[in-house]
Amino acid sequence: MWQGCVDKQRVMGVLRQMEKFLKGQEIRFTEGLRIMKSKLTSLQNSVSKFPQADQSSSASSCPDLEAPAHGRKFGSKYLVGHEVHFMCFPGYELVGPGTRVCQENGSWSGISAVCKVYTDGSLCASNPCLNGGTCVEGVSKYKCTCLHNWSGNHCQHQTQTAPPEWSIVDDPAFSRKPRCAKVDRAQHCSCDAGFHMSGTSDSSICQDVNECEVYKADGSGLLCAHTCVNIPGSYRCACPSGYKVLADGRSCEDVDECLAQQHNCSHRTTCVNTGGGFQCVNPECPRSHANISYVKTSLLQCERNPCPMDSRSCPLAPKTISYHYLSLPSNLRTPATLFRMATAAAPGRPSPDSLRFGIAGGGDARGLFVMQRLDRQTGELILVLPLVGPQELSVDVDMTEYSDRIFQAKHLARVHVLVSPHEF
Repeated sequence: MWQGCVDKQRVMGVLRQMEKFLKGQEIRFTEGLRIMKSKLTSLQNSVSKFPQADQSSSASSCPDLEAPAHGRKFGSKYLVGHEVHFMCFPGYELVGPGTRVCQENGSWSGISAVCKVYTDGSLCASNPCLNGGTCVEGVSKYKCTCLHNWSGNHCQHQTQTAPPEWSIVDDPAFSRKPRCAKVDRAQHCSCDAGFHMSGTSDSSICQDVNECEVYKADGSGLLCAHTCVNIPGSYRCACPSGYKVLADGRSCEDVDECLAQQHNCSHRTTCVNTGGGFQCVNPECPRSHANISYVKTSLLQCERNPCPMDSRSCPLAPKTISYHYLSLPSNLRTPATLFRMATAAAPGRPSPDSLRFGIAGGGDARGLFVMQRLDRQTGELILVLPLVGPQELSVDVDMTEYSDRIFQAKHLARVHVLVSPHEF
């Protein structure tokens, strides 16, 4: 009897231990399940916060733009923030925006521009005829009537009406006796290269061939880039003062007096090479006005002095003004990139996240230049119409910095263009 009670107690003890064990396992399982559910919920919340793809807001470029009929387009990059410019041919006027910007939503700002014929018929209003030429209007076109010694569609070419003084036919230096020999009882005569036979068989003479006039009359083109000089039996090419003849014997190249140290500029001025010569320049900073003043930091740059704390106009004035001089040949082929403007952050100063480039003011730069963005940090000045020299003109280019769409600073580049009277 006692043995039976002991076995029963052991069995009950084992059952109580099993019960405790199972309860412990149940608690651990429940806790693990709770943790797993919590992690799953957190994961679902994280995934729901991911931004969804939006084609309209993630567009990085805009569709192609065509040049308007009877006009031209400048700009070939269609990324967000880039600009495209439009201009019309002579005799047409632009209707619509001259500049369109690629927006973040993948569309262009503004509406399509078109070129229409001048409605007032004033095709000659822009004075297209040069050197005293007279503009005569027709139906949707015009014609230039040029003065004596000028030719070309715009009277831009000077013609030579009188033979040069070195082309004198009775000069004995341009005549030679022929070389004659009797062959089979007949006399045969010949001339040296560069001469031709003239006169009768009894009194023949070798006269110089004026190669310069022959090529001009034949319409075969010019022997020389500038001036053809006839010499006995041949010719040579000459260039205007300040130019040199190249190795091909016909082309001209400007002599860089500044590089060759062939100038008389003082140390307080800067030598600027021009077509056929040079200039000594020493640009002055703008005069002080209101609370805005500048100090010269180099021969070709001025910087604005610190602004008073209470001034509103001073921070909007250009922070730096730089001066640049460009020498161009006459009738340079367009469009041509003349100048590039870029930003570079100073040490310890963050770069601006947005830049705006433009042409400041109007003046003689109107219609001749456009400013467009090359990349995120660079803008370029483009000449869109040929310039006929000699002439000098200036164009002001500005670059404005923004950070988080807030104005930071403006920089001004004053570009002086010096156009040579020659096309080389």
